[in-house]
Amino acid sequence: MRLSQSDIFDLFYQNADEERARPMAAYMKNICPFLGISKPTRAALSKEFLKQCKKATAVDWAFIDKCWRLEREFQYLALDYLKAMADLLTADDVLKLKELALSKSWWDTIDILDRIVGGIALKYPAVNDVLLAWSCDDNFWLRRIAIDHQLLRKEQTNTDLLEKILVNNLGQKEFFINKAIGWSLRDYSKTDPDWVRAFLAKYKDGLSTLSLREASKYI
Repeated sequence: MRLSQSDIFDLFYQNADEERARPMAAYMKNICPFLGISKPTRAALSKEFLKQCKKATAVDWAFIDKCWRLEREFQYLALDYLKAMADLLTADDVLKLKELALSKSWWDTIDILDRIVGGIALKYPAVNDVLLAWSCDDNFWLRRIAIDHQLLRKEQTNTDLLEKILVNNLGQKEFFINKAIGWSLRDYSKTDPDWVRAFLAKYKDGLSTLSLREASKYI
């Protein structure tokens, strides 16, 4: 059955659960109202819609913007849509993704946007300069995206860029930054543990206990 955008909005609202919505919103610090739809249910409801979306030849930013104005599950839908449309995203879309990152910001959306932005940067290296600038931004969510945008790249990791971004964020007290530093180093330690050991030795005085603990997990 073909699902239109109107259909997917209706489906989500038809499956709302007010009792589940309250604790879900509370868990995410009430950053946004929730419908109370679990992740498995949301995936099932949107599977066919997202499959159809992949046949399109352009990203529908009006759809994404509408999702971002509604309950949190619609922002998750927009992110799933962006992942489905990843092959069509270009460097020109990074500024639009920045706007999403700065709106209703919390780790649940940021930690998906980082990989989406990272995918664009891998295809369009000019975006690296943007991410380097983000690593110094006053907004720590943009810095978190910059820190973690290379997660899971393995041998494709740009270690020069990674080092610059991490150094720009040493000596921080922000939990979400220090956690991100640790994650990025821990992830890359699976590919090049010697590089990570050398980084930890070189910058140990600027790394938080949290970052050191996370980064050292596999080495």
